[in-house]
Amino acid sequence: MKPEHIKLLRDKYWRLNHLYFVTNEDGKQVRFRMRPEQVEYFSGLHTRNLILKARQIGFTTAQCIIQLDAALFEAAKCALIAHTLPDAHRLFREKVKYAYDNLPAEIRAANPARNDAAGELVFSKGGSLYVSTSFRGGTLRYLHVSEFGKICAKAPYKAREIVTGAFEAVAADCFITIESTAEGRAGYFFDYSQSAEKQALSGTPLGKLDWKFFFFTWWTAPKYSLDADDVVIPQRLTDYFNELLAKHGIVTSPGQRAWYAAKEKTLGDDMKREYPSIPTEAFQQSVEGAYYAKQFAKLYANKRIGVIPNNSHQPVMTFWDIGVGDSTAIWFVRQIGTEYHVIDYYENSGEGLRHYMKVLKDKGYTYSEHWGPHDIENREFGSDAKSRKDIAKEGYEIDGERYSIKFQVVPRTGVDDGIESAREILALCVFDESKCEEGIGHLENYRKEWDENRGCWKDKPFHDSTSHGSDAFRYFAVAKTKRIRTASTSPLRI
Repeated sequence: MKPEHIKLLRDKYWRLNHLYFVTNEDGKQVRFRMRPEQVEYFSGLHTRNLILKARQIGFTTAQCIIQLDAALFEAAKCALIAHTLPDAHRLFREKVKYAYDNLPAEIRAANPARNDAAGELVFSKGGSLYVSTSFRGGTLRYLHVSEFGKICAKAPYKAREIVTGAFEAVAADCFITIESTAEGRAGYFFDYSQSAEKQALSGTPLGKLDWKFFFFTWWTAPKYSLDADDVVIPQRLTDYFNELLAKHGIVTSPGQRAWYAAKEKTLGDDMKREYPSIPTEAFQQSVEGAYYAKQFAKLYANKRIGVIPNNSHQPVMTFWDIGVGDSTAIWFVRQIGTEYHVIDYYENSGEGLRHYMKVLKDKGYTYSEHWGPHDIENREFGSDAKSRKDIAKEGYEIDGERYSIKFQVVPRTGVDDGIESAREILALCVFDESKCEEGIGHLENYRKEWDENRGCWKDKPFHDSTSHGSDAFRYFAVAKTKRIRTASTSPLRI
């Protein structure tokens, strides 16, 4: 090999942009070239990297090439975790193996793959690249997790396994990258994104274990543009683009606006999740399988989540999901005309009824109604056969005075009927974004259970941390929609 070639091969950036072949969107073989977004990521690589992105920016392809190069030329141990096993097989076959098989023969001969099993390349000089849906055991220099947001949403147990297993296989001075489109306002990816973005905005220096925030949007990608003469832009989108310019300084061309309008016709409510213009916009869309996705899309679009009017002279209703040895969740709601102002939310676990009654007292609201689930009337052993409804009515000594609550019982109904009531009442709700942040997150991420074997959503809710707040809201909906319908000419059918 000529000296000038050896010199070039020592340059990682040159190697990445000259040695490897991939197939493009038309299925044709092309030499891999980093896009501007990929160059920005590569140039700013930190030990822990988080990429929030629009669809089809090409980061998974880039990671396959970056890790293959590291395994070949740095003898690095690398792993790429995909969302599903079919995705893992496809990435290995169409990205990793394809790029390796099309390398110059001289380079392959200098460091051949002595193991070419499905999903893994192990090179004679010590490097390796493993592609699957999880990784545990051994140590890694490079780890990439593709569509981590979707993993967190559909398979929280798998996300936890990645965090506690695969992440722990990467030393502090080695490299982890997680990338995804947004998928709801809960789970590791959302939490990490929020923390990383805040740290980036504050300018706080990054430690080795801090996540560095990268955001790559649709409007910086040249391919997202159409002939503006062929598309009619509705006024609501014109207002949206004008708002992006006024509030965020985002300039969009007529061609970009035309592309966005055309794409939105196909994606509908999922447009902002798949092609966000700003980071916060991405997380306004709820996860796939979420029960209230359409309702929250409308709430955000109509600006019904934010700062709400001060109606402190009006009484407050509370709606409870009371756990035994589990979380208790409480929504605080004011009825203002035909609207429901959801002003506060509280949740805790491992506490007795007295604790929650003190929380209500300390908040200082004037209360009109308190609603609990039907099992609040169950009589408990060890409490003189009294129900929690009875105990609350008797009250406790709190801060030197007797404090009690008289519960009304939410009518018993099926979960599906309750969810329909919640969907109905959400259109009448306005939320205090600050005080209800935790509860809003629960409602947005309350979803059906994912059937891993059949690859579809089951017809029942997934029980996780979102359940208690969502159950309490469902009780609110059942109690109030029953009253609304009872007052009308047609009774509520439950």
